[in-house]
Formats: sequence, structure tokens, C-alpha cells
Amino acid sequence: MARLTTLVLRHRRIVMVAWLVILVAGGMGAGRLTSRLSYDFSLPGQPGYETALKVLHIYGNGADNPPSLLVVSVPSGQSVSGNASTIAAGFSAVRTAIPSARIVDYGDTRDPVFVTTNGETTFGMLFSPPPKGFSGSKIGPDAQSILSKSLPPGYRVSLTGLSELENSSGGGGTGVLLETIIGGVGALAVLAFVFASFLAFVPLVVAAVSIPSTLLIVLGLSYVTQVSFVVQFLVALVGLGVAIDYSLLIVTRWREERHQGKDNETAVKNAMATAGRAVVFSGITVGIGLIAMIVLPVPSLRSVGYGGILIPLVSVAVASTLLPAILGGIGKRVDWPRIRHEDRASRSWTAWAQGVNRHRWAATGVAVAILGILIIPLFGLNVGSTGVNALAKTGTARVAYEELVNGGVPGGVLTPIEALSTSQAASGIASQLRQVPGVTAAVIPSANDSNHAGTSDVIAIPRTETLNSSSLATVAASKSAVAGMPGLVGLTGFGAVELDYSHAVFGHFPELVAVIAILSFLLLARAFRSIVLPLKAVVLNLVSVSATFGLVTWFWQDGHGSNAVFGIPATGAITFWVPLMIFAFLFGLSMDYEVFILSRMREEFDRTGSTTQAVVTGLGRTGRLVTSAALILFLAFATLASAPFVDLKVFATALGAGILLDATVVRALLLPALVSIFGRWNWWMPDWAAKVLFLPRQNEGTTGPLSKPPGDGPRQLETTQVGH
Repeated sequence: MARLTTLVLRHRRIVMVAWLVILVAGGMGAGRLTSRLSYDFSLPGQPGYETALKVLHIYGNGADNPPSLLVVSVPSGQSVSGNASTIAAGFSAVRTAIPSARIVDYGDTRDPVFVTTNGETTFGMLFSPPPKGFSGSKIGPDAQSILSKSLPPGYRVSLTGLSELENSSGGGGTGVLLETIIGGVGALAVLAFVFASFLAFVPLVVAAVSIPSTLLIVLGLSYVTQVSFVVQFLVALVGLGVAIDYSLLIVTRWREERHQGKDNETAVKNAMATAGRAVVFSGITVGIGLIAMIVLPVPSLRSVGYGGILIPLVSVAVASTLLPAILGGIGKRVDWPRIRHEDRASRSWTAWAQGVNRHRWAATGVAVAILGILIIPLFGLNVGSTGVNALAKTGTARVAYEELVNGGVPGGVLTPIEALSTSQAASGIASQLRQVPGVTAAVIPSANDSNHAGTSDVIAIPRTETLNSSSLATVAASKSAVAGMPGLVGLTGFGAVELDYSHAVFGHFPELVAVIAILSFLLLARAFRSIVLPLKAVVLNLVSVSATFGLVTWFWQDGHGSNAVFGIPATGAITFWVPLMIFAFLFGLSMDYEVFILSRMREEFDRTGSTTQAVVTGLGRTGRLVTSAALILFLAFATLASAPFVDLKVFATALGAGILLDATVVRALLLPALVSIFGRWNWWMPDWAAKVLFLPRQNEGTTGPLSKPPGDGPRQLETTQVGH
């Protein structure tokens, strides 16, 4: 860092011009990026998804796309059975007008599951080609219009389905650019409080360069591989928070060095050698957390991992080069007026640290109790798609859906199971599916649009919609029941692909967590020159993430707050990819604060040889910084929560709540309490471990790792040596 900073200060004008060029290029490329983003959710190699591809190839519709439901109610006093030919003719008119669609109805199955118990309402499943993006398909409304015109006066036709209910649930959001501006304004307010000078604009400049620069690289990446649409939101708002956080740490330390009488160039070098070094380790740690996304066999999530890793790495690059160039040039001039000073540690945070140190066991007990309570709901976590009850509560789609279920039609019509088979084997497969617990009916449509190229698409209707882990047992049982049957090509449908996602995302999740934890431990062991501190950091991070999962389960899945804050009832489940993204991002972002605090504690211990002094001074110097950084990230995620998609809202609120929880209960209470309890054990680094990590071997002292474990108890040894 010292060599890099010296080089930057020597050529600071070149550095600033270079970043300005990249900024302009990134701004120009950002407009092109949107059109290149992917809405692909493919699952190559997974059985349900591969069968879905075969269905799409043969029939051109259906598979993992849930059908729309064309609901027909006959005139009062009449019955569906008495008007079956009329209704069948109406559906035939739709088939003729929209040959790309496929319809399964009462007319070509004669199964009573398609008629309500009062005999006055029926429905047809409309399987459409897959829509592009999230704009939705226009085939459903077109089919509704054609059917209405084809039926005699007095018939009522309505449209519902899973997609229709989802599309009626939310607005359009505020847009990425406006969200970034709102997040930036909130960050500026926090920075103005922290610095009380025009220095507040400097971290925003770093963020303003980091975001377009990252988008420029993402644009290039989009020519090599597919990039998910989610990446644009993450780069804009996570990038905003991360870049500002890194700048905040460095600028605060630069200010502190200057207030201690250092000249400006020395202050910049010292700030980069200490805070800048912590920023580098923090950025790498965030990147390590996102490895979980990259190794998954899910292209869309893998692209999110690529984009996510770019966020901290580009932010580190800008903070390590552009920021010292700015501070080495106009830094002194923009640090005006000097209302707030950094010549001493925060009095309030110093007092807090002293209190935690004095009552360390009580502080540990309180923190553990809070985290334990928050973790409890995690054991009831369901993963999958949002439940129907959390979708539109009003509108024609909801009215039509309730008309069906109140009439005895099973809710599983929203997510039917498709069994692709040879035409000769269809009858036996349907018979086997009817015996599966949870399956209400299994039909073989007779219409030509369900029978192509010697195959038939058997439709099984579950008793309830198969959306998440609490309701996918019927799909799993259906797969087991027909496995190995002659003529079966495979099972697919919305629920079957949900099972695929579950296997692809969580099949190797424990191993991924273990790898990430080990890599983080090794990186932080070198950063802190300790065995105990990184182990504690990893464990605390896992506990913090678990508490966040529990909070998300309680808030969103169980609905204790989602309706009051967002007007969205209990979702009943958390979408498969959301927990993984929460873990990947939150693990790294939370570790930022651990690195910020422990790096300063390590520095103070090296200087004084006292763990007590390290805790008090370390937290006193970083407490306000970490709290402010967490607040900035929280505001960024709160802005992201205005995105139009429920899944993004869940993801954003989880990260926002997790960051605040981590910065308060974990880092401000539990972390310093545990450091105080462990005493000089915190700094233990055996010789063999130092060799593995390429650390210089040093004897016990105040400038290096402790090569021998303390033998007289952590508190007693420190009291004897330091003299406190």
C-alpha cells in the first residue's frame, strides 16, 4: 500500500484523468447495458428443466410456465354440462385463432375437476409460449377476448392464473437511476453529519466513479456470458454503499493523521497503510463470500455472482488510487469548515467500550439472547415461490381465482404437473398419477394440440398449488410414482422446476459455506496475525447471517411486518435464490465491519500491548465510523426495496436489516465483549501457522503475533505484563 500510494501521489493528475475517462466511458455504456441483460432462469442438466425444454420443442408452450386459466360462467339457471358443446366450440375458436397456444378444458377431457360443484362455472388451462422478460404474455387477454366473442350473450369470461395474480400485485418501482440518486442523497446526509465539512462529497465522488466503472465491465461481460437483470440493481445500490463505506474509512483515518500534526502527504500514506489495507482485505472478503454464487449450476445466479464480485473489487481499486490522489491534492481545501475533529476518539463510543469491557459477560449474554430469539423463526423457513395469499387481493384475476376455489376446484390448477410420454403409455402414466397422494386428477387431453409427434402431455392437478418446500411433496411423490415407467419422457411443470432449483441451489450449500468460511479464515488470519480473531469473526458472521434469516422468515414469510410496511401479506415462503444471495452478500458486507474494528484493535494492541486498551480505543475510534457506514448501506438497501419485484424487496430488506443488526448487536456489543473475555488469547499465532501464512516469525511482544499461547489465563497474564 505504501508503494502504491507513493506512485499515485507522484502521478495523481494522470490517475484522476484515467478514472475520468473510465467514468465517461461507463456512463456511455450504461445505456447499452439494459438491453443486453438477461431474464433467463435456465437450469441445464436438471430433470424437470430438461423435460420442459422437450415440451417446448414439441408443443411450443407450457412446461415450467404456469398456465393462464380462462374461466367461463354460464347464464343464471343453466349448467356447464348442458352447454358443453357451446363452450367447447368457444375454446376451439381460441385454438384456431392462437395456434401457438394449447388449451386443456372440460370439452377434451370430460373430467369433473374442470367444473365447479354448483355446475355453473368451468375453466380451460391456456398454455402459452414463454414470455420475454417480465412484460408478461398478451396471449391470455387475447384469448379471453376471442372466447368472449365466440360465446352467446349471457356468458361471462374472466382470466386468472399464477402470472395474472403476480402481475396484479405491484407497481413499476422507481427505476435504477432514481433509486441511486435517492440512495446518494441519503448517504450525503450521513456523510455531512460525520465530517461536518465539504469532505462529505469526496466519498460520493468515489462512488460516482465506481458505479459506472463497474457497469462498464459488466457491459463487456455481457458479450461473453449472460448477465442477469438483477446485476444492474446490485451494482447501482450495493456499489453505492460499498464505495462510500470504503472511502469513509480511509478519509476518516486521513483526517485523524492530519489532526495529529502529520503533513498532508504523510497523512495520506499513513491512512492508506492502515485503513487502506483494511479496505483491501474487506473487498477480498466480500468477493470470497460471492464464490457461492459463481460455483452454482444456475447461469442466472452465476452471473449475479460475477457482477457482485466486481462491485467490491472495483470499489477497492477506485478507493486505493483515485481517493489518495484527491486527498493528496485538494483534500485539505475541501476539509472546510472544520466543525468536527478527529484528534481524539469519540467520547460516547469510548464510554460504551469501557462499559462493555467492564461488563463483558453481561454484554455477551444480552447479545446472545437477542440473536437466539431472532434465529428461532429460521427453523420454520420455507423456500420456494411466493404463496397465492401474498399475491393480488383484489382485481378480476383474484375474483376469478376465488370463484374457482370456492366452487371446489383444487388450488393446484395454478401449477399443474405435466408428464410427457409416448401416446401409447399415456393411459398407464395417468392411472399411476391418480394414485399419488395429493393429486386430485390426471387427464389425457384428446385435442390435437396436446398430442404431437407420437407424444401426449398428461396433465396432473395437485390438490394445492405447488409453490414451495411445504407443498412440493406431491411433485416429488409423482416423480417417484412414475419413475422408470416405459414410455415416460419426464415430468415437468412449475413445481417440478421448483424442485430443480431446490436441488441446484441447496444441494451443495453446506459445502459452499464451509469453503467460504475456510477461505475467509485464512485471509483474516493473515490480516489480523491471529488464529482466534478470524475464527471468532467467521463464527460471528455465521450467527449474524442466521439471525437475519430468522428475521426475514418472521417479517416476510410469516407476515409480521410485510403487510404493514409494504402492503404485502405473508409470502408463505422465500424464493429459492434469495437465501443464497442474502448469505453471499451479507457474509462479506458484515465482515467489512469486523475488519474495520479488529484492524484498529490489532493496531492499538501492537502499540500498547493491552487488550483492554485495544478494545476501548479500537471501538472508540471506529464505532461512529461503522455505525455511519452501516446506516449508509441501510439507506441504499431501503431504496432498493422500492424495486417492483417482491423477491428484490425481500433481498433488500434482508440486507438492510442484517447490516443494522450486525453493526449494533454483533459488532458494537458481542464482538468487543468477546475480545475482552479472550484477553491475550486474541493475538495468539503459533509459529507453524505463521509459516503457512508467510508471516514473519516474531517472539511475544507488542509488534507481532504471540507465538506461544498464554498460560496464566487471559486476564491475569495481561494484568501482569501491562500493569493495569
